[in-house]
Amino acid sequence: MTDTKALEALLEPIATAMGFDLVRVALMNGPGGLTLQVMAEDPATRQLTIDQCASLSRRVSDVLDEADPIPDEYNLEVSSPGIDRPLTRLRDFADWAGYVAKIQLAEPVEGRKRFQGHILGLDDAMVRIAVEGLGEAALPFAGIASAKLVLTDELIKATKPLSSEGADELDEEEEDN
Repeated sequence: MTDTKALEALLEPIATAMGFDLVRVALMNGPGGLTLQVMAEDPATRQLTIDQCASLSRRVSDVLDEADPIPDEYNLEVSSPGIDRPLTRLRDFADWAGYVAKIQLAEPVEGRKRFQGHILGLDDAMVRIAVEGLGEAALPFAGIASAKLVLTDELIKATKPLSSEGADELDEEEEDN
């Protein structure tokens, strides 16, 4: 299988040149076949509009067609990280301090691999998290297999959509049903 770090190295300069931060590059094999997922964000809004996604998708597609780093057929999926976003960079844990996250480690710390609680911040390369019933835990960033924000009322209140265009139409459809 293709190395996702190599794909990230290929795609990060494209996102950066367009003014975006690359959040995650993942190659996943699912029922629909192989999918290359590229998540990016505008640093000013922490989101991407549909037009920004489309522009980035076209540019990424052109570069992938030229470099041909994936030998098999695949689907390209370019998106914003969303409200319950993955936490993939060290700075994400500082940026989202105070919010609830689920963290899965590659190797156990304090006898466990799964942690959920409020992110307290960073101490060097250690992620600090307050876990209910356990207290504060310090987790090595390098040992995190996956992490994401948990959808909470607090997170919803803090995250404003870039546009509410079309929301009225959705509300009307729900009322009709």
